Amino acid sequence: MIIFNTTFHVEDDIYEQYISYMKDIYITEAANSGFLFEPRFSRIHAQHEKGGTSFSLQFRVKNVDTLNHWFAVQGQELHNKLTTRFGNKAVGFVTLMDEIEL
Repeated sequence: MIIFNTTFHVEDDIYEQYISYMKDIYITEAANSGFLFEPRFSRIHAQHEKGGTSFSLQFRVKNVDTLNHWFAVQGQELHNKLTTRFGNKAVGFVTLMDEIEL
């Protein structure tokens, strides 16, 4: 299993709309795909950045091939919807992490 993390920076004027959209649409659709599991959505504790707040969205996924397949069949479309709705007021970058068993 790998952890698929996207860190988003969101401008203050869309804060509430962004959270609602992520909960009601983005996360729900991604989790219902059958490829991404155990979503976690978190606000990042940091000094308040000028003009925004940062969030982390994490899913577990079987492997990179599965993630690439999801992105091709659904992920790109979800990303495009997010960009269409919020433009550059909600931007993100992806980090892939391997879990290390304790």
